Amino acid sequence: MTTTLDSTQLQAALDAVHRAGIPGIFTEVRAGDQIWCGAAGVADVATGRPVTSDMRHRVGSITKTFTAAAVLRQVDNGEIELDAPIGSYLPRLVPGDRGGAITVRMLLNHTSGLAEYLPHAYPSLAAFPNLARTTPDSLDDNRFTRFHPTELIEMGVSAPATGAPGGTPGIYSNTNYLLLCELLESVTGASAEKYITADIIERAGLRDTELPAGPHIDGPHSLHYESWFGMIEPPRDYSVFDMSWVGPAASLISTVTDLNHFFGLLLAGEIISRPALAEMQRTVPVISFEGKTLDYGLGLQTLPAPGPATFWGHDGSVWGGGAISMTSVDGTRQLSAAVNLQRWNRPAIAPQPHPIDAALQAFIHQALA
Repeated sequence: MTTTLDSTQLQAALDAVHRAGIPGIFTEVRAGDQIWCGAAGVADVATGRPVTSDMRHRVGSITKTFTAAAVLRQVDNGEIELDAPIGSYLPRLVPGDRGGAITVRMLLNHTSGLAEYLPHAYPSLAAFPNLARTTPDSLDDNRFTRFHPTELIEMGVSAPATGAPGGTPGIYSNTNYLLLCELLESVTGASAEKYITADIIERAGLRDTELPAGPHIDGPHSLHYESWFGMIEPPRDYSVFDMSWVGPAASLISTVTDLNHFFGLLLAGEIISRPALAEMQRTVPVISFEGKTLDYGLGLQTLPAPGPATFWGHDGSVWGGGAISMTSVDGTRQLSAAVNLQRWNRPAIAPQPHPIDAALQAFIHQALA
């Protein structure tokens, strides 16, 4: 990796992502003591309001790293055992032999065999069958629908298993992380949102990060444009949306600066203990929603980057919003970026390559090489 940041080349690479089709992208890149913040494109395609690097944004499954860190804080405190069966903590949610076989670790690294609840939900949930008929009605109709996590968990637990507990490759599932949130509540006596806020977000000094109570994003933010593989044309804004359909599995709002700060502290052993961090970095193969094989630990994964350096972090998406955060093992190089368009690839048998994909990879290469 180079030790200096070339702001001209970084901005050119960022502009290329916008030209490839992303309405707006913003980022913070760190190299040692150097920090570069950049943005390209618009936060609102109707008004032309530009994106800025300090905007707050829904960051999707990056939330899982925060939730996992909260669980590992309780492991450090001796209140949770990683290899204890979840049935010993939550017998009513995961009953019987299954509850005795699935451990806390298996929930954290997606090897529980518990299915994702969304495809098995009733029509108003995120299977959103109207989208299969190329209309966005289900997304619009359920913008303010409120779900209780236990009803979502029940859908995932009652669905056919995706594999044996502890088997690999694991299958990525939000059901796992909603169960971890219920575990946190049973151990701490506070809701997962309150505990994660107090013990992770506030302890880390993240001023612009929150688990929202309502459907709105407070403060300066971009609109969030969902394409749903070309079925919503033009892409529609879903920045106002009740996030109880994923809760503290994927509902976090943050900034690129806060994300870099959080992952820097985490990987320096300043949020959880060094032994807990080592457990977090024990990875297994996990199959993502898109069918890709992830190198996944306990809410933390390795992410592909140029050169031999290893980068840890997470990525995530929600309706219309996406983000990625990457930090090198030694903490000297960081990248966090957010985009305000999702599922831009057109489907065939599998989503097809798009110029945005190549432009994003080129930017990441420029930022981290």
